Amino acid sequence: MGRKNESLGQKCDGVGPTRARNSQVGETGPHLLRGETSGRAQKHRRTRRNVWSAVLALFALLPAVGLPAETAGQKARIKDVATIEGIRDNQLVGYGLVVGLHGTGDSSQTVFPAQTLLSVLERMGITVPQTGSNSASNMQVKNMAGVFVVATLPPFSQPGSKLDVTVSSAGDARTLEGGILLMTPLYGPDGQIFAEAQGALVLGGYMAAGGGSSKQMNHPTTARIPGGALVERPVSIDLKQMHTVTVVLNDADFHTAEQMASAIDGEIGQGRARTVDSRRVEIAVNPDEDVAGLLDKVESVEVEVYPRARVVVNERTGTVVIGGTVRLQPVSILHGGLSVNVISTTEVSQPNAMSAGGTTQVVQQTSVQAQDRPVNRIDLKAGATVEDLVGELQRTGAGARDVISILQAMKEAGALEADLEVL
Repeated sequence: MGRKNESLGQKCDGVGPTRARNSQVGETGPHLLRGETSGRAQKHRRTRRNVWSAVLALFALLPAVGLPAETAGQKARIKDVATIEGIRDNQLVGYGLVVGLHGTGDSSQTVFPAQTLLSVLERMGITVPQTGSNSASNMQVKNMAGVFVVATLPPFSQPGSKLDVTVSSAGDARTLEGGILLMTPLYGPDGQIFAEAQGALVLGGYMAAGGGSSKQMNHPTTARIPGGALVERPVSIDLKQMHTVTVVLNDADFHTAEQMASAIDGEIGQGRARTVDSRRVEIAVNPDEDVAGLLDKVESVEVEVYPRARVVVNERTGTVVIGGTVRLQPVSILHGGLSVNVISTTEVSQPNAMSAGGTTQVVQQTSVQAQDRPVNRIDLKAGATVEDLVGELQRTGAGARDVISILQAMKEAGALEADLEVL
């Protein structure tokens, strides 16, 4: 290593910038570069060899210290980046009635709340006449509202388990504040009842109105009932009947799937895990093996994942989220804009005094104003980062809509090495 470093140091004696610096020190510098064997020259060479040895040692340590995020994977547990096939949540939905509203429920033009109320009353043995002043057609439903109720049924749920439910108005109710949901059956995709929901609503907003003015915060027509549903039918998943366990990645990637299969083999034994495709890894279950214990070991295994570089754009809100692994290619961006404003004003034209046959007329005056903004230029050199792009966009005063347009154009030009997702 010392002989190699010495030759490297000797090769570096002829580097232009080094020679220039030595020549500025004094008259001794040029003579030392010509190879004089003075004590000062030997000391200079030893110092230079030590410097190059330190540089080589620094480069040797770089792989151990760690590489940037785009060339190195990120450690994550399998349970955080994948799921087990067949073990999943189930969606439930139902229709019910919210009562106890303070005159903010559905109006008489919404017919299905009244029909629902009639059905509920009939099941309770109360008959509402169809004619007369107390008939069903004269019912006031402003203190109740027809709602849809949704919930998520986790796997392995047993009867008696509680679920959180979300209640949303289906009619023209102004707010659900103060309401109580009557017992509502929740159905699964197969039409079977899996849970029953009931309870007082919790709102994240409000609406107040009076005297022709109103104030609203958030969405008062949507509410939640924490623990408001009870499971009535279990979701049957028999782990003992599973001969293979399939782990499904959330994001398809062949390299991550291979890494996951190798990590699983290292934990439970070689030859049991195999990669099916870019998303699935199958694990063989031994006879009489505890599947729950096997899944516990598999989900706790850490693997290196390589997430895709993504840029997420929400055009409705103007939100742009750029991941840290996004890489940019050299590009020059020219961005300007033309704004056109059409302004209409109304003026009153009156006839002159004492004029015969003159009438007052309302005249509309229209003017068009066009303004072409100067073009802003952004140059991104090789090795530019997302931070450089954001800084240049802020410098030019680009708005959220401008940033979205620029990112879409960069993707089309091949300068944005990332998946562009528009919400």
